[in-house]
Amino acid sequence: MSSVAPVAAAAAEAQQLLRELIRVNTVNPPGNERPASEYLAQHLREAGFECELLGAEPTRPNLLARLRADGARGQQGPTLCYLGHLDTVLADPAEWTHDPWAGDLAEGFIWGRGALDMKSQVAAEVAAVASLVRAGWRPAKGELLIAAVVDEETGGSLGARWLTETHPEKARCDLLINEGGGSVFEYGGRRCYGVCCAEKGVFRFTITTDGVAGHASMPGMGDNALLKMAPVLARLAERQPAYRLTGEARELLRGLGEDPEDPAAAIAHLRAADARLAVMFEPMLGVTFTPTRIRASEKVNVIPSRAELKVDCRVPPGQGEAEVRAGIAEVLGDDGFRIAFTERVVGNHSPLRSTLMEHISAWASERDPGAEVVPFMLPGFSDSRHFREAYPQCVAYGFCPQRHQSLLESAPLIHGADERIDVRDLELATDFFGALAQRVLG
Repeated sequence: MSSVAPVAAAAAEAQQLLRELIRVNTVNPPGNERPASEYLAQHLREAGFECELLGAEPTRPNLLARLRADGARGQQGPTLCYLGHLDTVLADPAEWTHDPWAGDLAEGFIWGRGALDMKSQVAAEVAAVASLVRAGWRPAKGELLIAAVVDEETGGSLGARWLTETHPEKARCDLLINEGGGSVFEYGGRRCYGVCCAEKGVFRFTITTDGVAGHASMPGMGDNALLKMAPVLARLAERQPAYRLTGEARELLRGLGEDPEDPAAAIAHLRAADARLAVMFEPMLGVTFTPTRIRASEKVNVIPSRAELKVDCRVPPGQGEAEVRAGIAEVLGDDGFRIAFTERVVGNHSPLRSTLMEHISAWASERDPGAEVVPFMLPGFSDSRHFREAYPQCVAYGFCPQRHQSLLESAPLIHGADERIDVRDLELATDFFGALAQRVLG
């Protein structure tokens, strides 16, 4: 993959794969990923991979494609896994410039649902390794595993979670590349590619206020619990809990040239430079609260005796309920309401420093001289969490490089209308996945 011609040929293959994958409507629910799984299995099988389709439901199989080191010449080594999901969120064609399931190639982009999240990465991975194998490459050590899974968009209960729980030996890996990073951004004279090293956990809770029911025609007759929610909402609108930096957040700020001991100043600098960067990076610095649903009276003519507010709370790895309760006391106080946790999922992460990180950094420096890689923490979560939980020694990062379509351009398109990827970035990603396989496995 070092010469121009093989990369260009593999990139053309990735384009075709991506366009075909987009044309398979895998909106989840219901998913129906089987045609996409079978299409990729055939492509990889013809290149020389051992392929297996495994699923909890017949219409939704996961693909595992494996390439081992050659016989007696092969050496023991790591299993490198390229992980991607085939399902997508929905799309309203009326909001799009191009049909979201046509896979159109126009204006230098491939358009369609999944073009960024994340059929493009799957296509680049498959095209890169299939091209290598057809050219005669085999791992000198270890093995390469392609995992194209279903059901990521609704939690992975039929996909990555099911695979790692039901077939742990088949999905086991030492090194893993998934989604969550790789789009370039510029800040303070630096050109940076984010590598997703961590994902926040979920500690959702319900805030309840109490009152006394009464007839709504006489406002003073009861004690309206809904009105007691007003100051709670106002406080949530005014601020977030104080920053509580983890190692990932500290390294991100250092990578940006900011002082991790003064995160407030760092965010102020980010806002001044580009408010969009601050919106994306600030949640990485601590616990966040987002009110999303409120419920009170069941009837319009009854003053509610109880009101409930649902809060989506995200927590960095290494932190938990204690930090959330401290944030609640800080933002809301501790009087006039009750708190009940409805979900507790601890965040997950991989080491900031590893041989895999060195390979990613070296590749970025070679392809984009002067560029740097910086650690990211995903405010949401991906399938990486299932692999980190099942295989504690696995080093899992999110990285799919994009140089021509920046982070600020890509982020609003994910789950949005007119999702598309620059074909030059699809070529860049194809180059990366081919080069990384050779770097890691020989």
